[in-house]
Amino acid sequence: MDYYTGPSYLLFSYFILYYLIGLSLGTELSFVTCGSVVKLLNVKHNVRLHSHDVRYGSGSGQQSVTGVTTVEDSNSYWSVRGTSGALCHRGTPIKCGQTIRLTHVNTGRNLHSHYFASPLSSNQEVSAFGEEGEGDHLDEWTVQCGGAVWEREEAVRFRHASTDALLSVTGEQYGRPIHGQREVHAMTGPSQHSLWRAMEGVYMKPGESPLGNREYSHPLHTEF
Repeated sequence: MDYYTGPSYLLFSYFILYYLIGLSLGTELSFVTCGSVVKLLNVKHNVRLHSHDVRYGSGSGQQSVTGVTTVEDSNSYWSVRGTSGALCHRGTPIKCGQTIRLTHVNTGRNLHSHYFASPLSSNQEVSAFGEEGEGDHLDEWTVQCGGAVWEREEAVRFRHASTDALLSVTGEQYGRPIHGQREVHAMTGPSQHSLWRAMEGVYMKPGESPLGNREYSHPLHTEF
């Protein structure tokens, strides 16, 4: 399977299609759902979770994950998906305590962590890993929030399922070739540095396909 037939390309195609046909799926939803494509803002440092086809020069050498201040960058979109062992239906609200994967839309790699040291702070490295949305168990993150479901207005935490570390930003900045971007890493203790909020994106309504009531001639997966 190549990029142009794989799930990451289809996800990106759906996302572009929403805007081309003027749909506003899920804009009134107050919660985050499976299959949604979102940007995630670190509340403390005002940067959005970001990735790109630039690899770390140390540690794992995998695709880097950073934080950026730019609002419009398409490399900051992530697809909310179930895990390989627990798929979730498109449009299903994400429950507090649920374990998910976050797949970088433009590259098809999953938010990932492991015991390599991060390049600037020497905390736990966070990378993007896998191909076409498929990686391994180190791509799994548990959503920590205060109610029944992940509310869009709520600041939540993402705990790495295998290492118990929290997705965090503490402000360290990279030089070239990604000058000014912030290091994203994982840390063991909760703090203001590990709070994230769902921002811009396409939020899938429960029970609704990406094309609303329109027929779609291409086979369309109903689970992520």
